[in-house]
Amino acid sequence: MDYFNYNRRPTVDVHIGNINMGGNYPIVVQTMTNTNTLDTEGSVAQCERIIAAGADLIRLTTQGVREANNLREIHQQLRDKGYATPLSADIHFNPRAAHVAATIAEKVRINPGNFVDKQKTFAAVEYAEEMYSEELEKVRSKVIPFLQICKEHGTAVRIGVNHGSLSNRIMTRYGDTPEGMVESCMEYLRIAMDEGFTDIVISMKASNTLLMTKAVRLLVDKMDKENIHFPLHLGVTEAGDGEDGRMKSAVGIGALLSDGLGDTVRVSLSEDPEIEVPVARKIVDYVSKRKGHAPINATIYSDWSPFSTDKRETYAVRNIGGDFVPVVISDRSKIADMSINPHFIPDFIYVGDQVLANFPKGMKLIVNFENWENKINNFPLFTAENISDIKNCQATVKFLQLSYPQLTDKVLRTLKTVQKVVIILKTDHVNGVGEQRAFFHKLLNEGCEIPVILQRYYFEDFAEDIQLKGGVDFGTVLLDGFGNGIMISNSGKINIAELDSYAFGILQAARVRTSKTEFISCPSCGRTLFDLKTTVALVKKHFSHLKHLKIGVMGCIVNGPGEMADADYGYVGAEHGKISLYRKKELIEKNIPQEEAVEHLIQLIKDHGDWIEPEAN
Repeated sequence: MDYFNYNRRPTVDVHIGNINMGGNYPIVVQTMTNTNTLDTEGSVAQCERIIAAGADLIRLTTQGVREANNLREIHQQLRDKGYATPLSADIHFNPRAAHVAATIAEKVRINPGNFVDKQKTFAAVEYAEEMYSEELEKVRSKVIPFLQICKEHGTAVRIGVNHGSLSNRIMTRYGDTPEGMVESCMEYLRIAMDEGFTDIVISMKASNTLLMTKAVRLLVDKMDKENIHFPLHLGVTEAGDGEDGRMKSAVGIGALLSDGLGDTVRVSLSEDPEIEVPVARKIVDYVSKRKGHAPINATIYSDWSPFSTDKRETYAVRNIGGDFVPVVISDRSKIADMSINPHFIPDFIYVGDQVLANFPKGMKLIVNFENWENKINNFPLFTAENISDIKNCQATVKFLQLSYPQLTDKVLRTLKTVQKVVIILKTDHVNGVGEQRAFFHKLLNEGCEIPVILQRYYFEDFAEDIQLKGGVDFGTVLLDGFGNGIMISNSGKINIAELDSYAFGILQAARVRTSKTEFISCPSCGRTLFDLKTTVALVKKHFSHLKHLKIGVMGCIVNGPGEMADADYGYVGAEHGKISLYRKKELIEKNIPQEEAVEHLIQLIKDHGDWIEPEAN
């Protein structure tokens, strides 16, 4: 894998109906219906909308044998209407349903955490070696008959590992870790390889972007060592809705696509499934534009690991670097708008050559060095062209804008001798992620611990486009452990205060700075036990002011309690009209009438001392 130059990872070819998947083919975009699979008319109609939106593959939940059997009717009606789009059946807890679905669908997704194992209880169970081996034999005895049916019918299989539904067996030995996710997958892969079954796609999903990317990279490394090269399905599960869901998806999916990993993508939004498709397509197309780019020559730092969660060590300059959270610099050098979003106040404002009269009082100012005045909260920006002036400048923070090609030996000598300097790292390369990575690795190889702000230029008029591109570009580098802040420069029509909020959102999606309540909400499917969009909006209305908390909103118990284990509190569908409430992994209240659930959740948060009264409007 080349972290500086974009190339797709080579894989075996997998055939799924009328499409081919793998490194030799375009990346496949897919989504999942949220209709009841027993509702033939509704499911077919939604599939038609999904196909019209541009999906290459559609997944439907088949939680039981009845749903699996009705998949045949849905499949046939779509074929009668002239649609050839492959269908995938989604299985949890029910091998019998998988056996039926494998005779109908072009692909079946099984979850190693619950295909054979019982629902995770989070209980501490000790597995002696003999007991562990017995459990594996039990898995083998259930998986082999399923694979034989798939062989007979030419059905592909997705081994879909979810962080939230690892088996008790895996949890006991590996814990709730990326390593546990990898082993959960490898158990099933080794059975498939023993049986000579190779029409396999793999996914490693989590709502935590850092955990998800590390797990996929670990899996690829493990497969390479065992000479296994199956295609990968990418997705950040329970990403949420709106701008947060888009940025979180772009960060996690974009980081792996930037590595050349990923052969099919699903963006999981708490919105209608047909809305997911163009969002996924934009992410895929944006990264794919790097193909055939001008080479980036760089040397990887030998002690850096793509599997580590460590951040690059830097010294602190004022509140930048060191142990400080990454900062946000608002670029207003080409606009006169100095309005501030009170919920997302940037740490610095860059104004270019001129300080306008309406510059907000008390804010920290960055101005080009030629126009800099030595005043409080006033800091100069240098470039490679005037770097010779930086040594004698008396500012308490000196910003220096550089690109990777400008990081010469002479510039490095200056960086090592001049104090109080922060780099603003720009790039114009089509593979800006690769070029910025190269910059950091050169600093690491030179032992230079200077703090660095990531900067990217855009020309976008639509919010979604910059949310996705910014998520991909900044998120990838931040997840590497690089960057002490970000600066989004945009020449389009997007409001600057909104742009600042996206900067904070990207930092939160990359797990490096929290500035608002994080809602971990599922994308909805046929298992969902309430109107998800309405419920998410209701929960956000009552809890968005709790910026110190993560709150899960889950449609059912399949992945809900596990995926939201990272959340502080959870709101989970228990049965129709009933909600269960969780604190961390603990079930606190069960089967509350849905109309009372929000008030119960407020009380639960109050009981544990985490409630803050919202400010009056």
